[in-house]
Amino acid sequence: MLKIGITGGIGSGKTTVCRVFETLGIPVFYADTVAKQIMVMDPILVQGVKDTFGKESYTAEGLLNNKHIAGIVFNQLAELEKLNQLVHPAVFRAFDKWLAQVSPNVPYILKEAALLFESGSYQMCDRNVLVIAPIETRLQRVMERDGVTEEQVRARMDKQLSDEEKAKMADMLIHNNETDSLITQVMDLHRQFLNITP
Repeated sequence: MLKIGITGGIGSGKTTVCRVFETLGIPVFYADTVAKQIMVMDPILVQGVKDTFGKESYTAEGLLNNKHIAGIVFNQLAELEKLNQLVHPAVFRAFDKWLAQVSPNVPYILKEAALLFESGSYQMCDRNVLVIAPIETRLQRVMERDGVTEEQVRARMDKQLSDEEKAKMADMLIHNNETDSLITQVMDLHRQFLNITP
């Protein structure tokens, strides 16, 4: 089964693109959503986080103490790297489990991840798609969606590779702007993927 990676910077609209693929019956693994879930459900990961960042990384109810973790990792690149080294292998394990449950009749699947290139997981995919959108559009989307300032959005963007860097590793691009039709672009890629399906 063909594995297609799909990514894009914050606010690029990659989730919207994935929803269009889902209407075509293509299963999507949302790595970022799964990462949030396994932060509290994967016992190996939970123990790793406690060992690395302290028992106070979790509340008495077993929920992730986001404030504590964010306070450590957001201003220290080395600490963020430690967290990623714990989370990425756990997401890979979850992906393998998910993949085993997908119908063998499906021509291909999508793996959606914000850090597809940064985590190295793009190397496990047969093709990789990058969703790009103008910076101003992205800023506006995230500010409205998350109720944050432009400064906060730019700080998040700075932690991701630029579109230019990602484009060098991507096999295909989707332009999520006001002029190019998203549906047309998705349908074009869908046809291409069906043609290269083993």
